[in-house]
Amino acid sequence: MNVLIVEDEKHTAQLLKEIIEQDDDFLVTATLESIAETVAFLTRHHSKIDLIFLDIQLADGHSFAIFQYIDVAIPIIFCTAFDDYTLAAIQNNGINYILKPFREEEIHAALTRYKNLIASFSQKVINPALLVPPREKSYQESFLTQHREKSIVIYTKDIAAITIEYELVQLYTFSGERHPLLKNLEYIESVCNPHQFYRINRQMLINRNAIRSIEPYFNRKIVVKLVVPLAETAIVSRLKVAAFKDWLEKGS
Repeated sequence: MNVLIVEDEKHTAQLLKEIIEQDDDFLVTATLESIAETVAFLTRHHSKIDLIFLDIQLADGHSFAIFQYIDVAIPIIFCTAFDDYTLAAIQNNGINYILKPFREEEIHAALTRYKNLIASFSQKVINPALLVPPREKSYQESFLTQHREKSIVIYTKDIAAITIEYELVQLYTFSGERHPLLKNLEYIESVCNPHQFYRINRQMLINRNAIRSIEPYFNRKIVVKLVVPLAETAIVSRLKVAAFKDWLEKGS
């Protein structure tokens, strides 16, 4: 199982790595030191990590800030020199809370607890006949973006377009504001209502209500004229033109 360590004390991180890898079931695949590094890493590699050891107090702030930027669905073992954050740890996927300086046996006990939890869940077999009919999928109603030290809530209905510009995701509102969004476009597309938002190319997701008109473009592409100005022209890739027009007419 792949483990991520987030710890800004190099000696502590190295010691933790050595203790974890005494158990052949675990491999430390990355060691990070900051909130910014962790957000960037998990944005790309979230699905490849099975367990996180997370220091609460990092050089650039409390690690709980990570959860303001990305959705983390990975079990976490929190490590800290303080016992003031137990509730916050539990509310953020915490399966254990270890106080520094930790003892080797505490780390092994935490790993054993993790393995027991995984084994317990995997042994539970659900009879499909007993399942409640699935409810209609709900979609994300808002996103958090950051401006200096302030977190700003942007409601999904107010988003005109989301684009990738110089490898950074930018959110444009109908009021003409632009905000950075520390999530990848694949995730954003998956949590937005496909009736309302369409991925016209690899770099851009647009809101139906932001479309003013469409015009022919070279090489059988089309350009979409929006009600708000973007840094990049909204061009529908050639292979998506037919599906895009169908989405415009039928709404799905």
